[in-house]
Amino acid sequence: MRGILASSIGVTCAAALALPLAPPATAAAARTAPTADAATRAAVTAQPDVPGSTQSLPLRTLTHDRASGAAVLGLAPRAVRHFSLLGVVWDDPAAELHGRVQVRTRAAGAGAWTGWQDVETHYADHGADPGSAEAASGRVRGATAPLWVGESDGVEIRVQPEPGAHGADDSPAEPPAGLRLELVDPGTAAPPAGDAADQAADEGVDQAADEAVDEGVDEAVDGPRTGVMSAEATAASAANDGLAPLGATGIPALTAEQTRQELLTLRGSELTEQQRAKPYIGPRPAIVTRRGWGADESLRERQFVYTGKVKAAFVHHTASGNTYSCSQTPSLVRGFYRYHVRSLGWRDIGYNFLVDKCGRIYEGRAGGVAKPVKGAHTFGFNTNTTGIAVIGSYGSTKPSSSAVKAIARLTAWKLGLHGMNPRAKTYLTSGGGNLYRKGKKVRLNVISGHRDGFNTACPGGKLYRKLGTARSTAARYQGR
Repeated sequence: MRGILASSIGVTCAAALALPLAPPATAAAARTAPTADAATRAAVTAQPDVPGSTQSLPLRTLTHDRASGAAVLGLAPRAVRHFSLLGVVWDDPAAELHGRVQVRTRAAGAGAWTGWQDVETHYADHGADPGSAEAASGRVRGATAPLWVGESDGVEIRVQPEPGAHGADDSPAEPPAGLRLELVDPGTAAPPAGDAADQAADEGVDQAADEAVDEGVDEAVDGPRTGVMSAEATAASAANDGLAPLGATGIPALTAEQTRQELLTLRGSELTEQQRAKPYIGPRPAIVTRRGWGADESLRERQFVYTGKVKAAFVHHTASGNTYSCSQTPSLVRGFYRYHVRSLGWRDIGYNFLVDKCGRIYEGRAGGVAKPVKGAHTFGFNTNTTGIAVIGSYGSTKPSSSAVKAIARLTAWKLGLHGMNPRAKTYLTSGGGNLYRKGKKVRLNVISGHRDGFNTACPGGKLYRKLGTARSTAARYQGR
């Protein structure tokens, strides 16, 4: 995703952005009364815990850029309810935000503010295909990428105009209408099994886990959770029927032979005699289900939408930063889910799968991990594909070996269900975008990066350069 040049801001702007957390008051009042910040903080923290919520704060004019005269929008420092993920949204999904978005946050309870962090502004390359029912719902909004900041109770934001960005009359480009800051509290949920292994991988001890999968050893997963399931939760879990019990928090790994038998059960009637005799498919990896990461199934649309088959996998990064531990991954996934559905207006989380830096795989959009669920991940190429997002930002940071191997494991299995060779190329028909016109047949790698289907830097240069390794490893897992 493209880098953005910062605009110069005058002394007036700098002063405005350095506002104290409490509003101006007389010296006497400041000595005799608690600050507004203290009062606000007490009010919001006194409220009962919320099982996931979104605060939406309209952005205001702070000052004007000295060079262009364009408005600098944002919010002065303020106390808010606890949140862990943020992003900026606006009304028109076709509009672009020509500017630099920077935020700083205050750690909950600690009182320490972070330095300024950039929010990735280009997110239009994600989403449902043009003309699809999801894109035409009337609920979809433009947005930045989400940024994970950890549990916080204070925020400050500024949106600086981009130098050289002009409107039709050569005046400074106006920001999109309806700019607002979304603060997402992902809520709480019981963590899935495997925390000890995740922690070891988080610390760089991932060799044993890699070797276990290479040898086809089953990975432990939780059994079904107790408690009454809603109709939506039951439907989402039932979509994985045959892979795990109803209500299971994880789908266990299978050996190569077990996976081949599963393939014959799932798709045997569609296979040729040669494919039945020697199917090329990798061992099924362990997958944390939506119930495992704590999805609130009431947020999404009830119906599942499928495509014909899975001919290719697009690899993404979430561009949400790398300052997370693997024990926090379920919270991140719940945050992305809420941001995609409540803030962006999508029918469900956009990705079909998510992978954390410990190599753990998470079910994304509902409908069944073995089925060709249509996602909203690669604008123009969501038909006959699956979207895999590695959690983090990989423009200048290398992905972990565990994450790359997880991509290989997942694609060896998922593509193998549809007879696709991870090292091959295939033809996809564009649904429209900034690289290929609608209806154009495009020859792409069966495992492609997001940038192959849209003019974007996603999945980051460091991750993109690892896709060759993922292709060859996936082919090896398939026995090719």
